[in-house]
Amino acid sequence: MTVETMLREASADREVTMSLLDRLSAQPADPLLAVIGAFNADPRPHKIDIGVGVYRDVEGKTPVLRAVRAAERRLVETQRSKGYIGPEGDIGFFERLKPLVFGSLAPGDRVSGLQTPGGTGALRLAAELIARARPDARIFVGEPTWANHPPILKAARLEMVGYRHLDLAAQALDFDAMMAALGTARRGDVALIHGCCHNPTGVDLDPDQWRAVAALLSERGVLPWIDLAYQGLGQGLDADASGARIVLEAVDEALIAYSCDKNFGLYRERTGALFAVSRDVEAAAVTQSNLLSLARANWSMPPDWGAAIVRTILEDAALTADWRAELEEMRARIAGIRTLLGAADPALAPLTREHGLFSMLPLSPDQVRVLREDHAIYMPSSGRINIAGLTPTTIPPFVAALAAVR
Repeated sequence: MTVETMLREASADREVTMSLLDRLSAQPADPLLAVIGAFNADPRPHKIDIGVGVYRDVEGKTPVLRAVRAAERRLVETQRSKGYIGPEGDIGFFERLKPLVFGSLAPGDRVSGLQTPGGTGALRLAAELIARARPDARIFVGEPTWANHPPILKAARLEMVGYRHLDLAAQALDFDAMMAALGTARRGDVALIHGCCHNPTGVDLDPDQWRAVAALLSERGVLPWIDLAYQGLGQGLDADASGARIVLEAVDEALIAYSCDKNFGLYRERTGALFAVSRDVEAAAVTQSNLLSLARANWSMPPDWGAAIVRTILEDAALTADWRAELEEMRARIAGIRTLLGAADPALAPLTREHGLFSMLPLSPDQVRVLREDHAIYMPSSGRINIAGLTPTTIPPFVAALAAVR
C-alpha cells in the first residue's frame, strides 16, 4: 500500500467518524461588528463613530420617539393578551401602512402581504416567494448594495446579477450601467431596487430615471422588488415613496419590502411588512396563501409589540402628527449635516445631493485604517459613513482628518 493510499483511507475514516457539528467550518465575522468592538474599546475621548447604521441625534443617541413612548404607555394599559396573532401578524398595522406606501394609488384587492420581523424578514420572505415561483429567476442588483442583500439571495438559492450602481469618483449614479444591465433581463427576472436613501451610497434615482426604469421593467416583463427601508429620512414621506409609486403605476406585479425600524426608531422591535401586488384579485389570493405558508415555516408568528406601536400611532391623528413632526426633525438633521459637510470641504459637496443616513467616500482600506488609528474615526473599510454619526462639533475634526489622509 502506498503512502498516498494510506493517507486517503485515513482521511475517509476520519470523515466517517466526524460528528455533524464537527463538519462545520468557521465563518468570517461581520466586519461592522469588529468596528463596533474597536470603537467601544478605544479610550480616546474625541473618538467618532460613523460606522453603525442607526439614526443618532445631536447628542449621539438613538432616541425613542415621543409618539412611540406615548403608544407604548397606551398599550401597557390596554393590551389584555399576549396570545398569538397569527402568521399574517397585526392586520391593522399592515392596513395602516398601505397609505404610506401607495399614496393615492388604488391597487385594492390586488395587494396581499403580511407583517414581518423587520425589513430583513420581508426581504427573506420575498426571496423565498420568488424561489418558489421561479427558482431560475435572476435577481439584478446594483453594487454596492446593502451588505445583507447578497447573503439573503444566496440563502434562498437565487442567482444574483450585479451591475455598477455608483460611480465613486463622481459620487453619482451610473444610470447607463443600470439601464444596460436591466436591458439584458429576461421575462420573469427580478430587479431589486432601493426605494430611497440608498444604503450604502445615498445616491438615488431622480423622477425621470425612475420613469425610464419603470418603462423598461414593464416592457421586458421584469418583476420590481423594491426595498423601502428609510421612507421619510430622505426628502420626505411622499417624496421618498414616489419612485416606488412610479414603478407600481407601470407594472402589473411587484414586491415591496418595508421597514419601520428606521422611520419609527424601532430598531430593537424588528418591525416590517411585505407587500405583494398581483395582476388580479385571484392571483393575489394565491400569493397570500404562499406568503402565509412561508411565514409559518420561517417564524410561525411575528413579534407583536413593534407592529402594535405603529398601528396605535397611525390610528390616532395626534400621535400620527407628532410622529410626522419628529420624523421631519430627524430628516432635517441629516440634511443639515450634509449641508455642513459640503460647506466645510468642496470635495464633500456631492454629499449634499445624496439622501438618507449613508454615503460612500472614495477612501482605500488603508486610509480608513489611518483614520481609525491616528484620528479615532471609525467606519467600515468600504468607506461607507453614517451621516447621523456626525454633529456640528465633530465635523471640523472629521474634515481635517480626511484632508490628512488624502
